[in-house]
Amino acid sequence: MKMINKDLFVPLEREILQVQKKEETLGYWQDAWIRLKKNKMALLGLIIIVCLIVVAIFGPIFSSHTYDEQNLMMTNSSPSWEHWFGTDNLGRDIFIRVLYGARISLAIGIVASLLNLFIGVIYGGIAGFCGGKIDRIMMNIVDILYSVPTLLYVILLMVILKPGLINIFIALGIGYWLQMARIVRGQILSMKEQEFILAAKTIGVSKKRILFRHLLPNAMGAIIVTMTLAIPDAIFTEAFLSFIGLGVSAPMASWGVLASEGVNNLRAYPFQLFFPAVAISVTMLAFNFLGDGLRDVLDPKMRR
Repeated sequence: MKMINKDLFVPLEREILQVQKKEETLGYWQDAWIRLKKNKMALLGLIIIVCLIVVAIFGPIFSSHTYDEQNLMMTNSSPSWEHWFGTDNLGRDIFIRVLYGARISLAIGIVASLLNLFIGVIYGGIAGFCGGKIDRIMMNIVDILYSVPTLLYVILLMVILKPGLINIFIALGIGYWLQMARIVRGQILSMKEQEFILAAKTIGVSKKRILFRHLLPNAMGAIIVTMTLAIPDAIFTEAFLSFIGLGVSAPMASWGVLASEGVNNLRAYPFQLFFPAVAISVTMLAFNFLGDGLRDVLDPKMRR
């Protein structure tokens, strides 16, 4: 029997073994978070969003002004230590009104995300999993609704329902889940014939459990990215509706309302338009940066 040369076998160093063990035990979401931190723009967007949420919630609490407090002796005042963003034509503090506008915009974004999550995910998941005639009927309904520009029928609904925050939620509830439903359906169709689903069917797992415990969790990456990118779209829709007078009613503060009021005084007091416009732009950029980063991070093809 030929003897094996022991010199051919070199033991790995302890540090290399520890690194390999760490890589083997690293979970999907842990790996996603590590790679997200390497994306500077996505991390910057996340920081901006967190700061915006904190300031919108707690900022007005520590201020001596309110969004509807009028002071006719301080109308159209330029930015100062007392009024950081100046005042409008009724003497109301623009800084506090911008913070209250952030609350409304964040509420719009949260509602749009929840609608995407509950309606779009379930609808698209059922359509993709059932397939056949049920899928065709359900997706034909989506195609009919999707053929009409979302902003168009949102405007029509706002004209019928009259302006107001609750009515904006209702208008968003009709159309903002369509894109999510189509994406989830595509994900389900691509996964439901894979081996792990066939194995689950073989051992008698119920259809409901397969959909909610196997298919939808594996599509969570695309779902999270779509939810994140839908938030700035909803925020911009609310700002546009408020700008044209179909959104939040006065004296409630909304970025669209503030921008509309600022346009009227653009030449004399440009700061009244500048601050709400910057708030809208920064918020939309932050969500888009984060959404693009999540799309790269959660894409299985990008994993190493």
